[in-house]
Amino acid sequence: MTSWQLMRSMTQDAGATRSPLPPGTGRRVLSYARGMSGTIAAFLVLVALSSSTVVAAPLILGRLVDDGITPQRRDVVVGLALLVALVAVVEAVTTIAQRWYSARIGEGLIYRLRTQVFEHVLAQPIAFFTRAQTGALVTRLNTDVIGAQSAFTSVLSSVVSNVISLVLIIGAMALLSWQLTLASLALVPFFILPARWMGRRLAVLTAEQMGHNADLGTQMTERFNVGGALLVKIFGQPEHELAEYDSRASRVRDIGVVIAVNRALFFVLLTFIAALATAMVYGVGGVMAVDGTLSVGTLLALAALLGRLYGPLTAISNVRVDILTTLVSFARLFEVLDLRPSIQEREGARDLPQGDALDVELDDVHFAYPSADEVSLASLEARATGDRAGSGEILRGVSLDAPAGTLTALVGPSGAGKTTLTALVARLYDPTAGAVRVGGVDLRDATLRSLHDSVAVVTQDAHLFHDTIRGNLLFVRPEATDEQMEQALRAAQIWHLVESLPSGLDTVVGDRGHRLSGGEKQRLAIARLLLKAPAVVVLDEATAHLDSESEAAVQRALEIALAGRTSIVIAHRLSTIRGADQILVVDGGEIAERGTHHELLARGGLYADLYRTQFAEADAPVG
Repeated sequence: MTSWQLMRSMTQDAGATRSPLPPGTGRRVLSYARGMSGTIAAFLVLVALSSSTVVAAPLILGRLVDDGITPQRRDVVVGLALLVALVAVVEAVTTIAQRWYSARIGEGLIYRLRTQVFEHVLAQPIAFFTRAQTGALVTRLNTDVIGAQSAFTSVLSSVVSNVISLVLIIGAMALLSWQLTLASLALVPFFILPARWMGRRLAVLTAEQMGHNADLGTQMTERFNVGGALLVKIFGQPEHELAEYDSRASRVRDIGVVIAVNRALFFVLLTFIAALATAMVYGVGGVMAVDGTLSVGTLLALAALLGRLYGPLTAISNVRVDILTTLVSFARLFEVLDLRPSIQEREGARDLPQGDALDVELDDVHFAYPSADEVSLASLEARATGDRAGSGEILRGVSLDAPAGTLTALVGPSGAGKTTLTALVARLYDPTAGAVRVGGVDLRDATLRSLHDSVAVVTQDAHLFHDTIRGNLLFVRPEATDEQMEQALRAAQIWHLVESLPSGLDTVVGDRGHRLSGGEKQRLAIARLLLKAPAVVVLDEATAHLDSESEAAVQRALEIALAGRTSIVIAHRLSTIRGADQILVVDGGEIAERGTHHELLARGGLYADLYRTQFAEADAPVG
């Protein structure tokens, strides 16, 4: 057993042996082996063959001395030396083949687990992502997946090889000299007890070090994106951030030093005990050789076998911790895979009708945001306490009819439920009562693919990937040509900018598009929408935070984008929706008023109050 395998065994979390695992975890883990049963069987055969070579060389060495060197038979010496070389060749070949099979099993498992978890996480509702910590999710896809992989490679091969090696070594020693074998086994507690004690100590230290490393990773993830770095710089807290990071990093450093020293002490202790055991064998065995009761070759073989005995013994003493630790990694992955997405496609779902525009209808819709336990996992949240209950009813009996090709505007005070209402149209959530229909089809009965093709959303903070302009456009339509992208960019009033850039469409926009201005990001998002050509467009205050010049450019782009499509627009500036076919005033989760701009002004209700307030602010003197 290598020193790395031994230390890995000792640094596993000993607390895993006390952590309750969900019932059936072991059987579920074995299900991953079904598709690789032949590969695993070949791998185990190679492990067994490689383990058997552990005793071959010492036994051949004993015969070489007794049957070749002592009687001075050159032919025997040469033959046995060639046999030793052959054993070395077999060991080398089986090691390479074993590593190949191990890699196939391990990397195949990593691939399968990663793709499963990635696909499952992407299928979660948007509420999941509002609560889950990104760093925790990434850890599940990296650290836990690799930890689970070790169950099929490191632990599996370690258990099999160590058990076989131990049986063969003890058997061979007993055949050579049962007296010296018993004497050697009497020293076993001096190996096992220090290993168990040091294993627990190193496991605690390693777990603490991993926790601090995770905190460092989280801090870097949150501060190294553009938004986090901007916040630190704007509020001038780099010293505080550095002090916090320094504190955690110094603790990781100190723990690393302690772990290194403890490992060194442990190996010195094991080396010392092994030296005592070797001295005992040579001492007692040497006396027996002098007395003629033991041959010199047998003594050398026993000494060589003894050097290979205590490693497997120590590893087997920690095998329960190894197995349970890897099962904990699997359980953490299964926890994510068992979180059922609340937005799912029903069996027998049908496509939404095709068309340039589709009507949208909300029929007596009620909605309350789900509780945290319905959409998230406490283990994925940084601080999973407090707000875990549902929101209470946000929408109450909302009904609206947006005919195909019309523009419906939603206005109202902040927190009235406007964004929630549009989220239902995009099926980011399902209503708790009532129905949302597009093209006459209840969205719960529609295929998700046709829904995503038919409904598009542009928010007030359009998200762009850290990719090129081309990559961000092709995200919605991978088969689009350069001509089609240019046409969409022209219609979005941003082609002149793209054309002026040195790399054109291949210009990288930066993290979340921060290399572009707010207006440029919005127009690029509109170009992305135009390239997708949806039947229904939802705009969530797409011009709310733009200056007058940028707003005018975005409005011109929107006029083209919305033409001939069914549009639902949340408007902050009421001047932008005067020409809407209908305006709905949302207040307290209900439709308080509905009508055209002129009808609502004439009615003198909430809309008229909002309009007068907004234009009074706009006309107020400055300075």
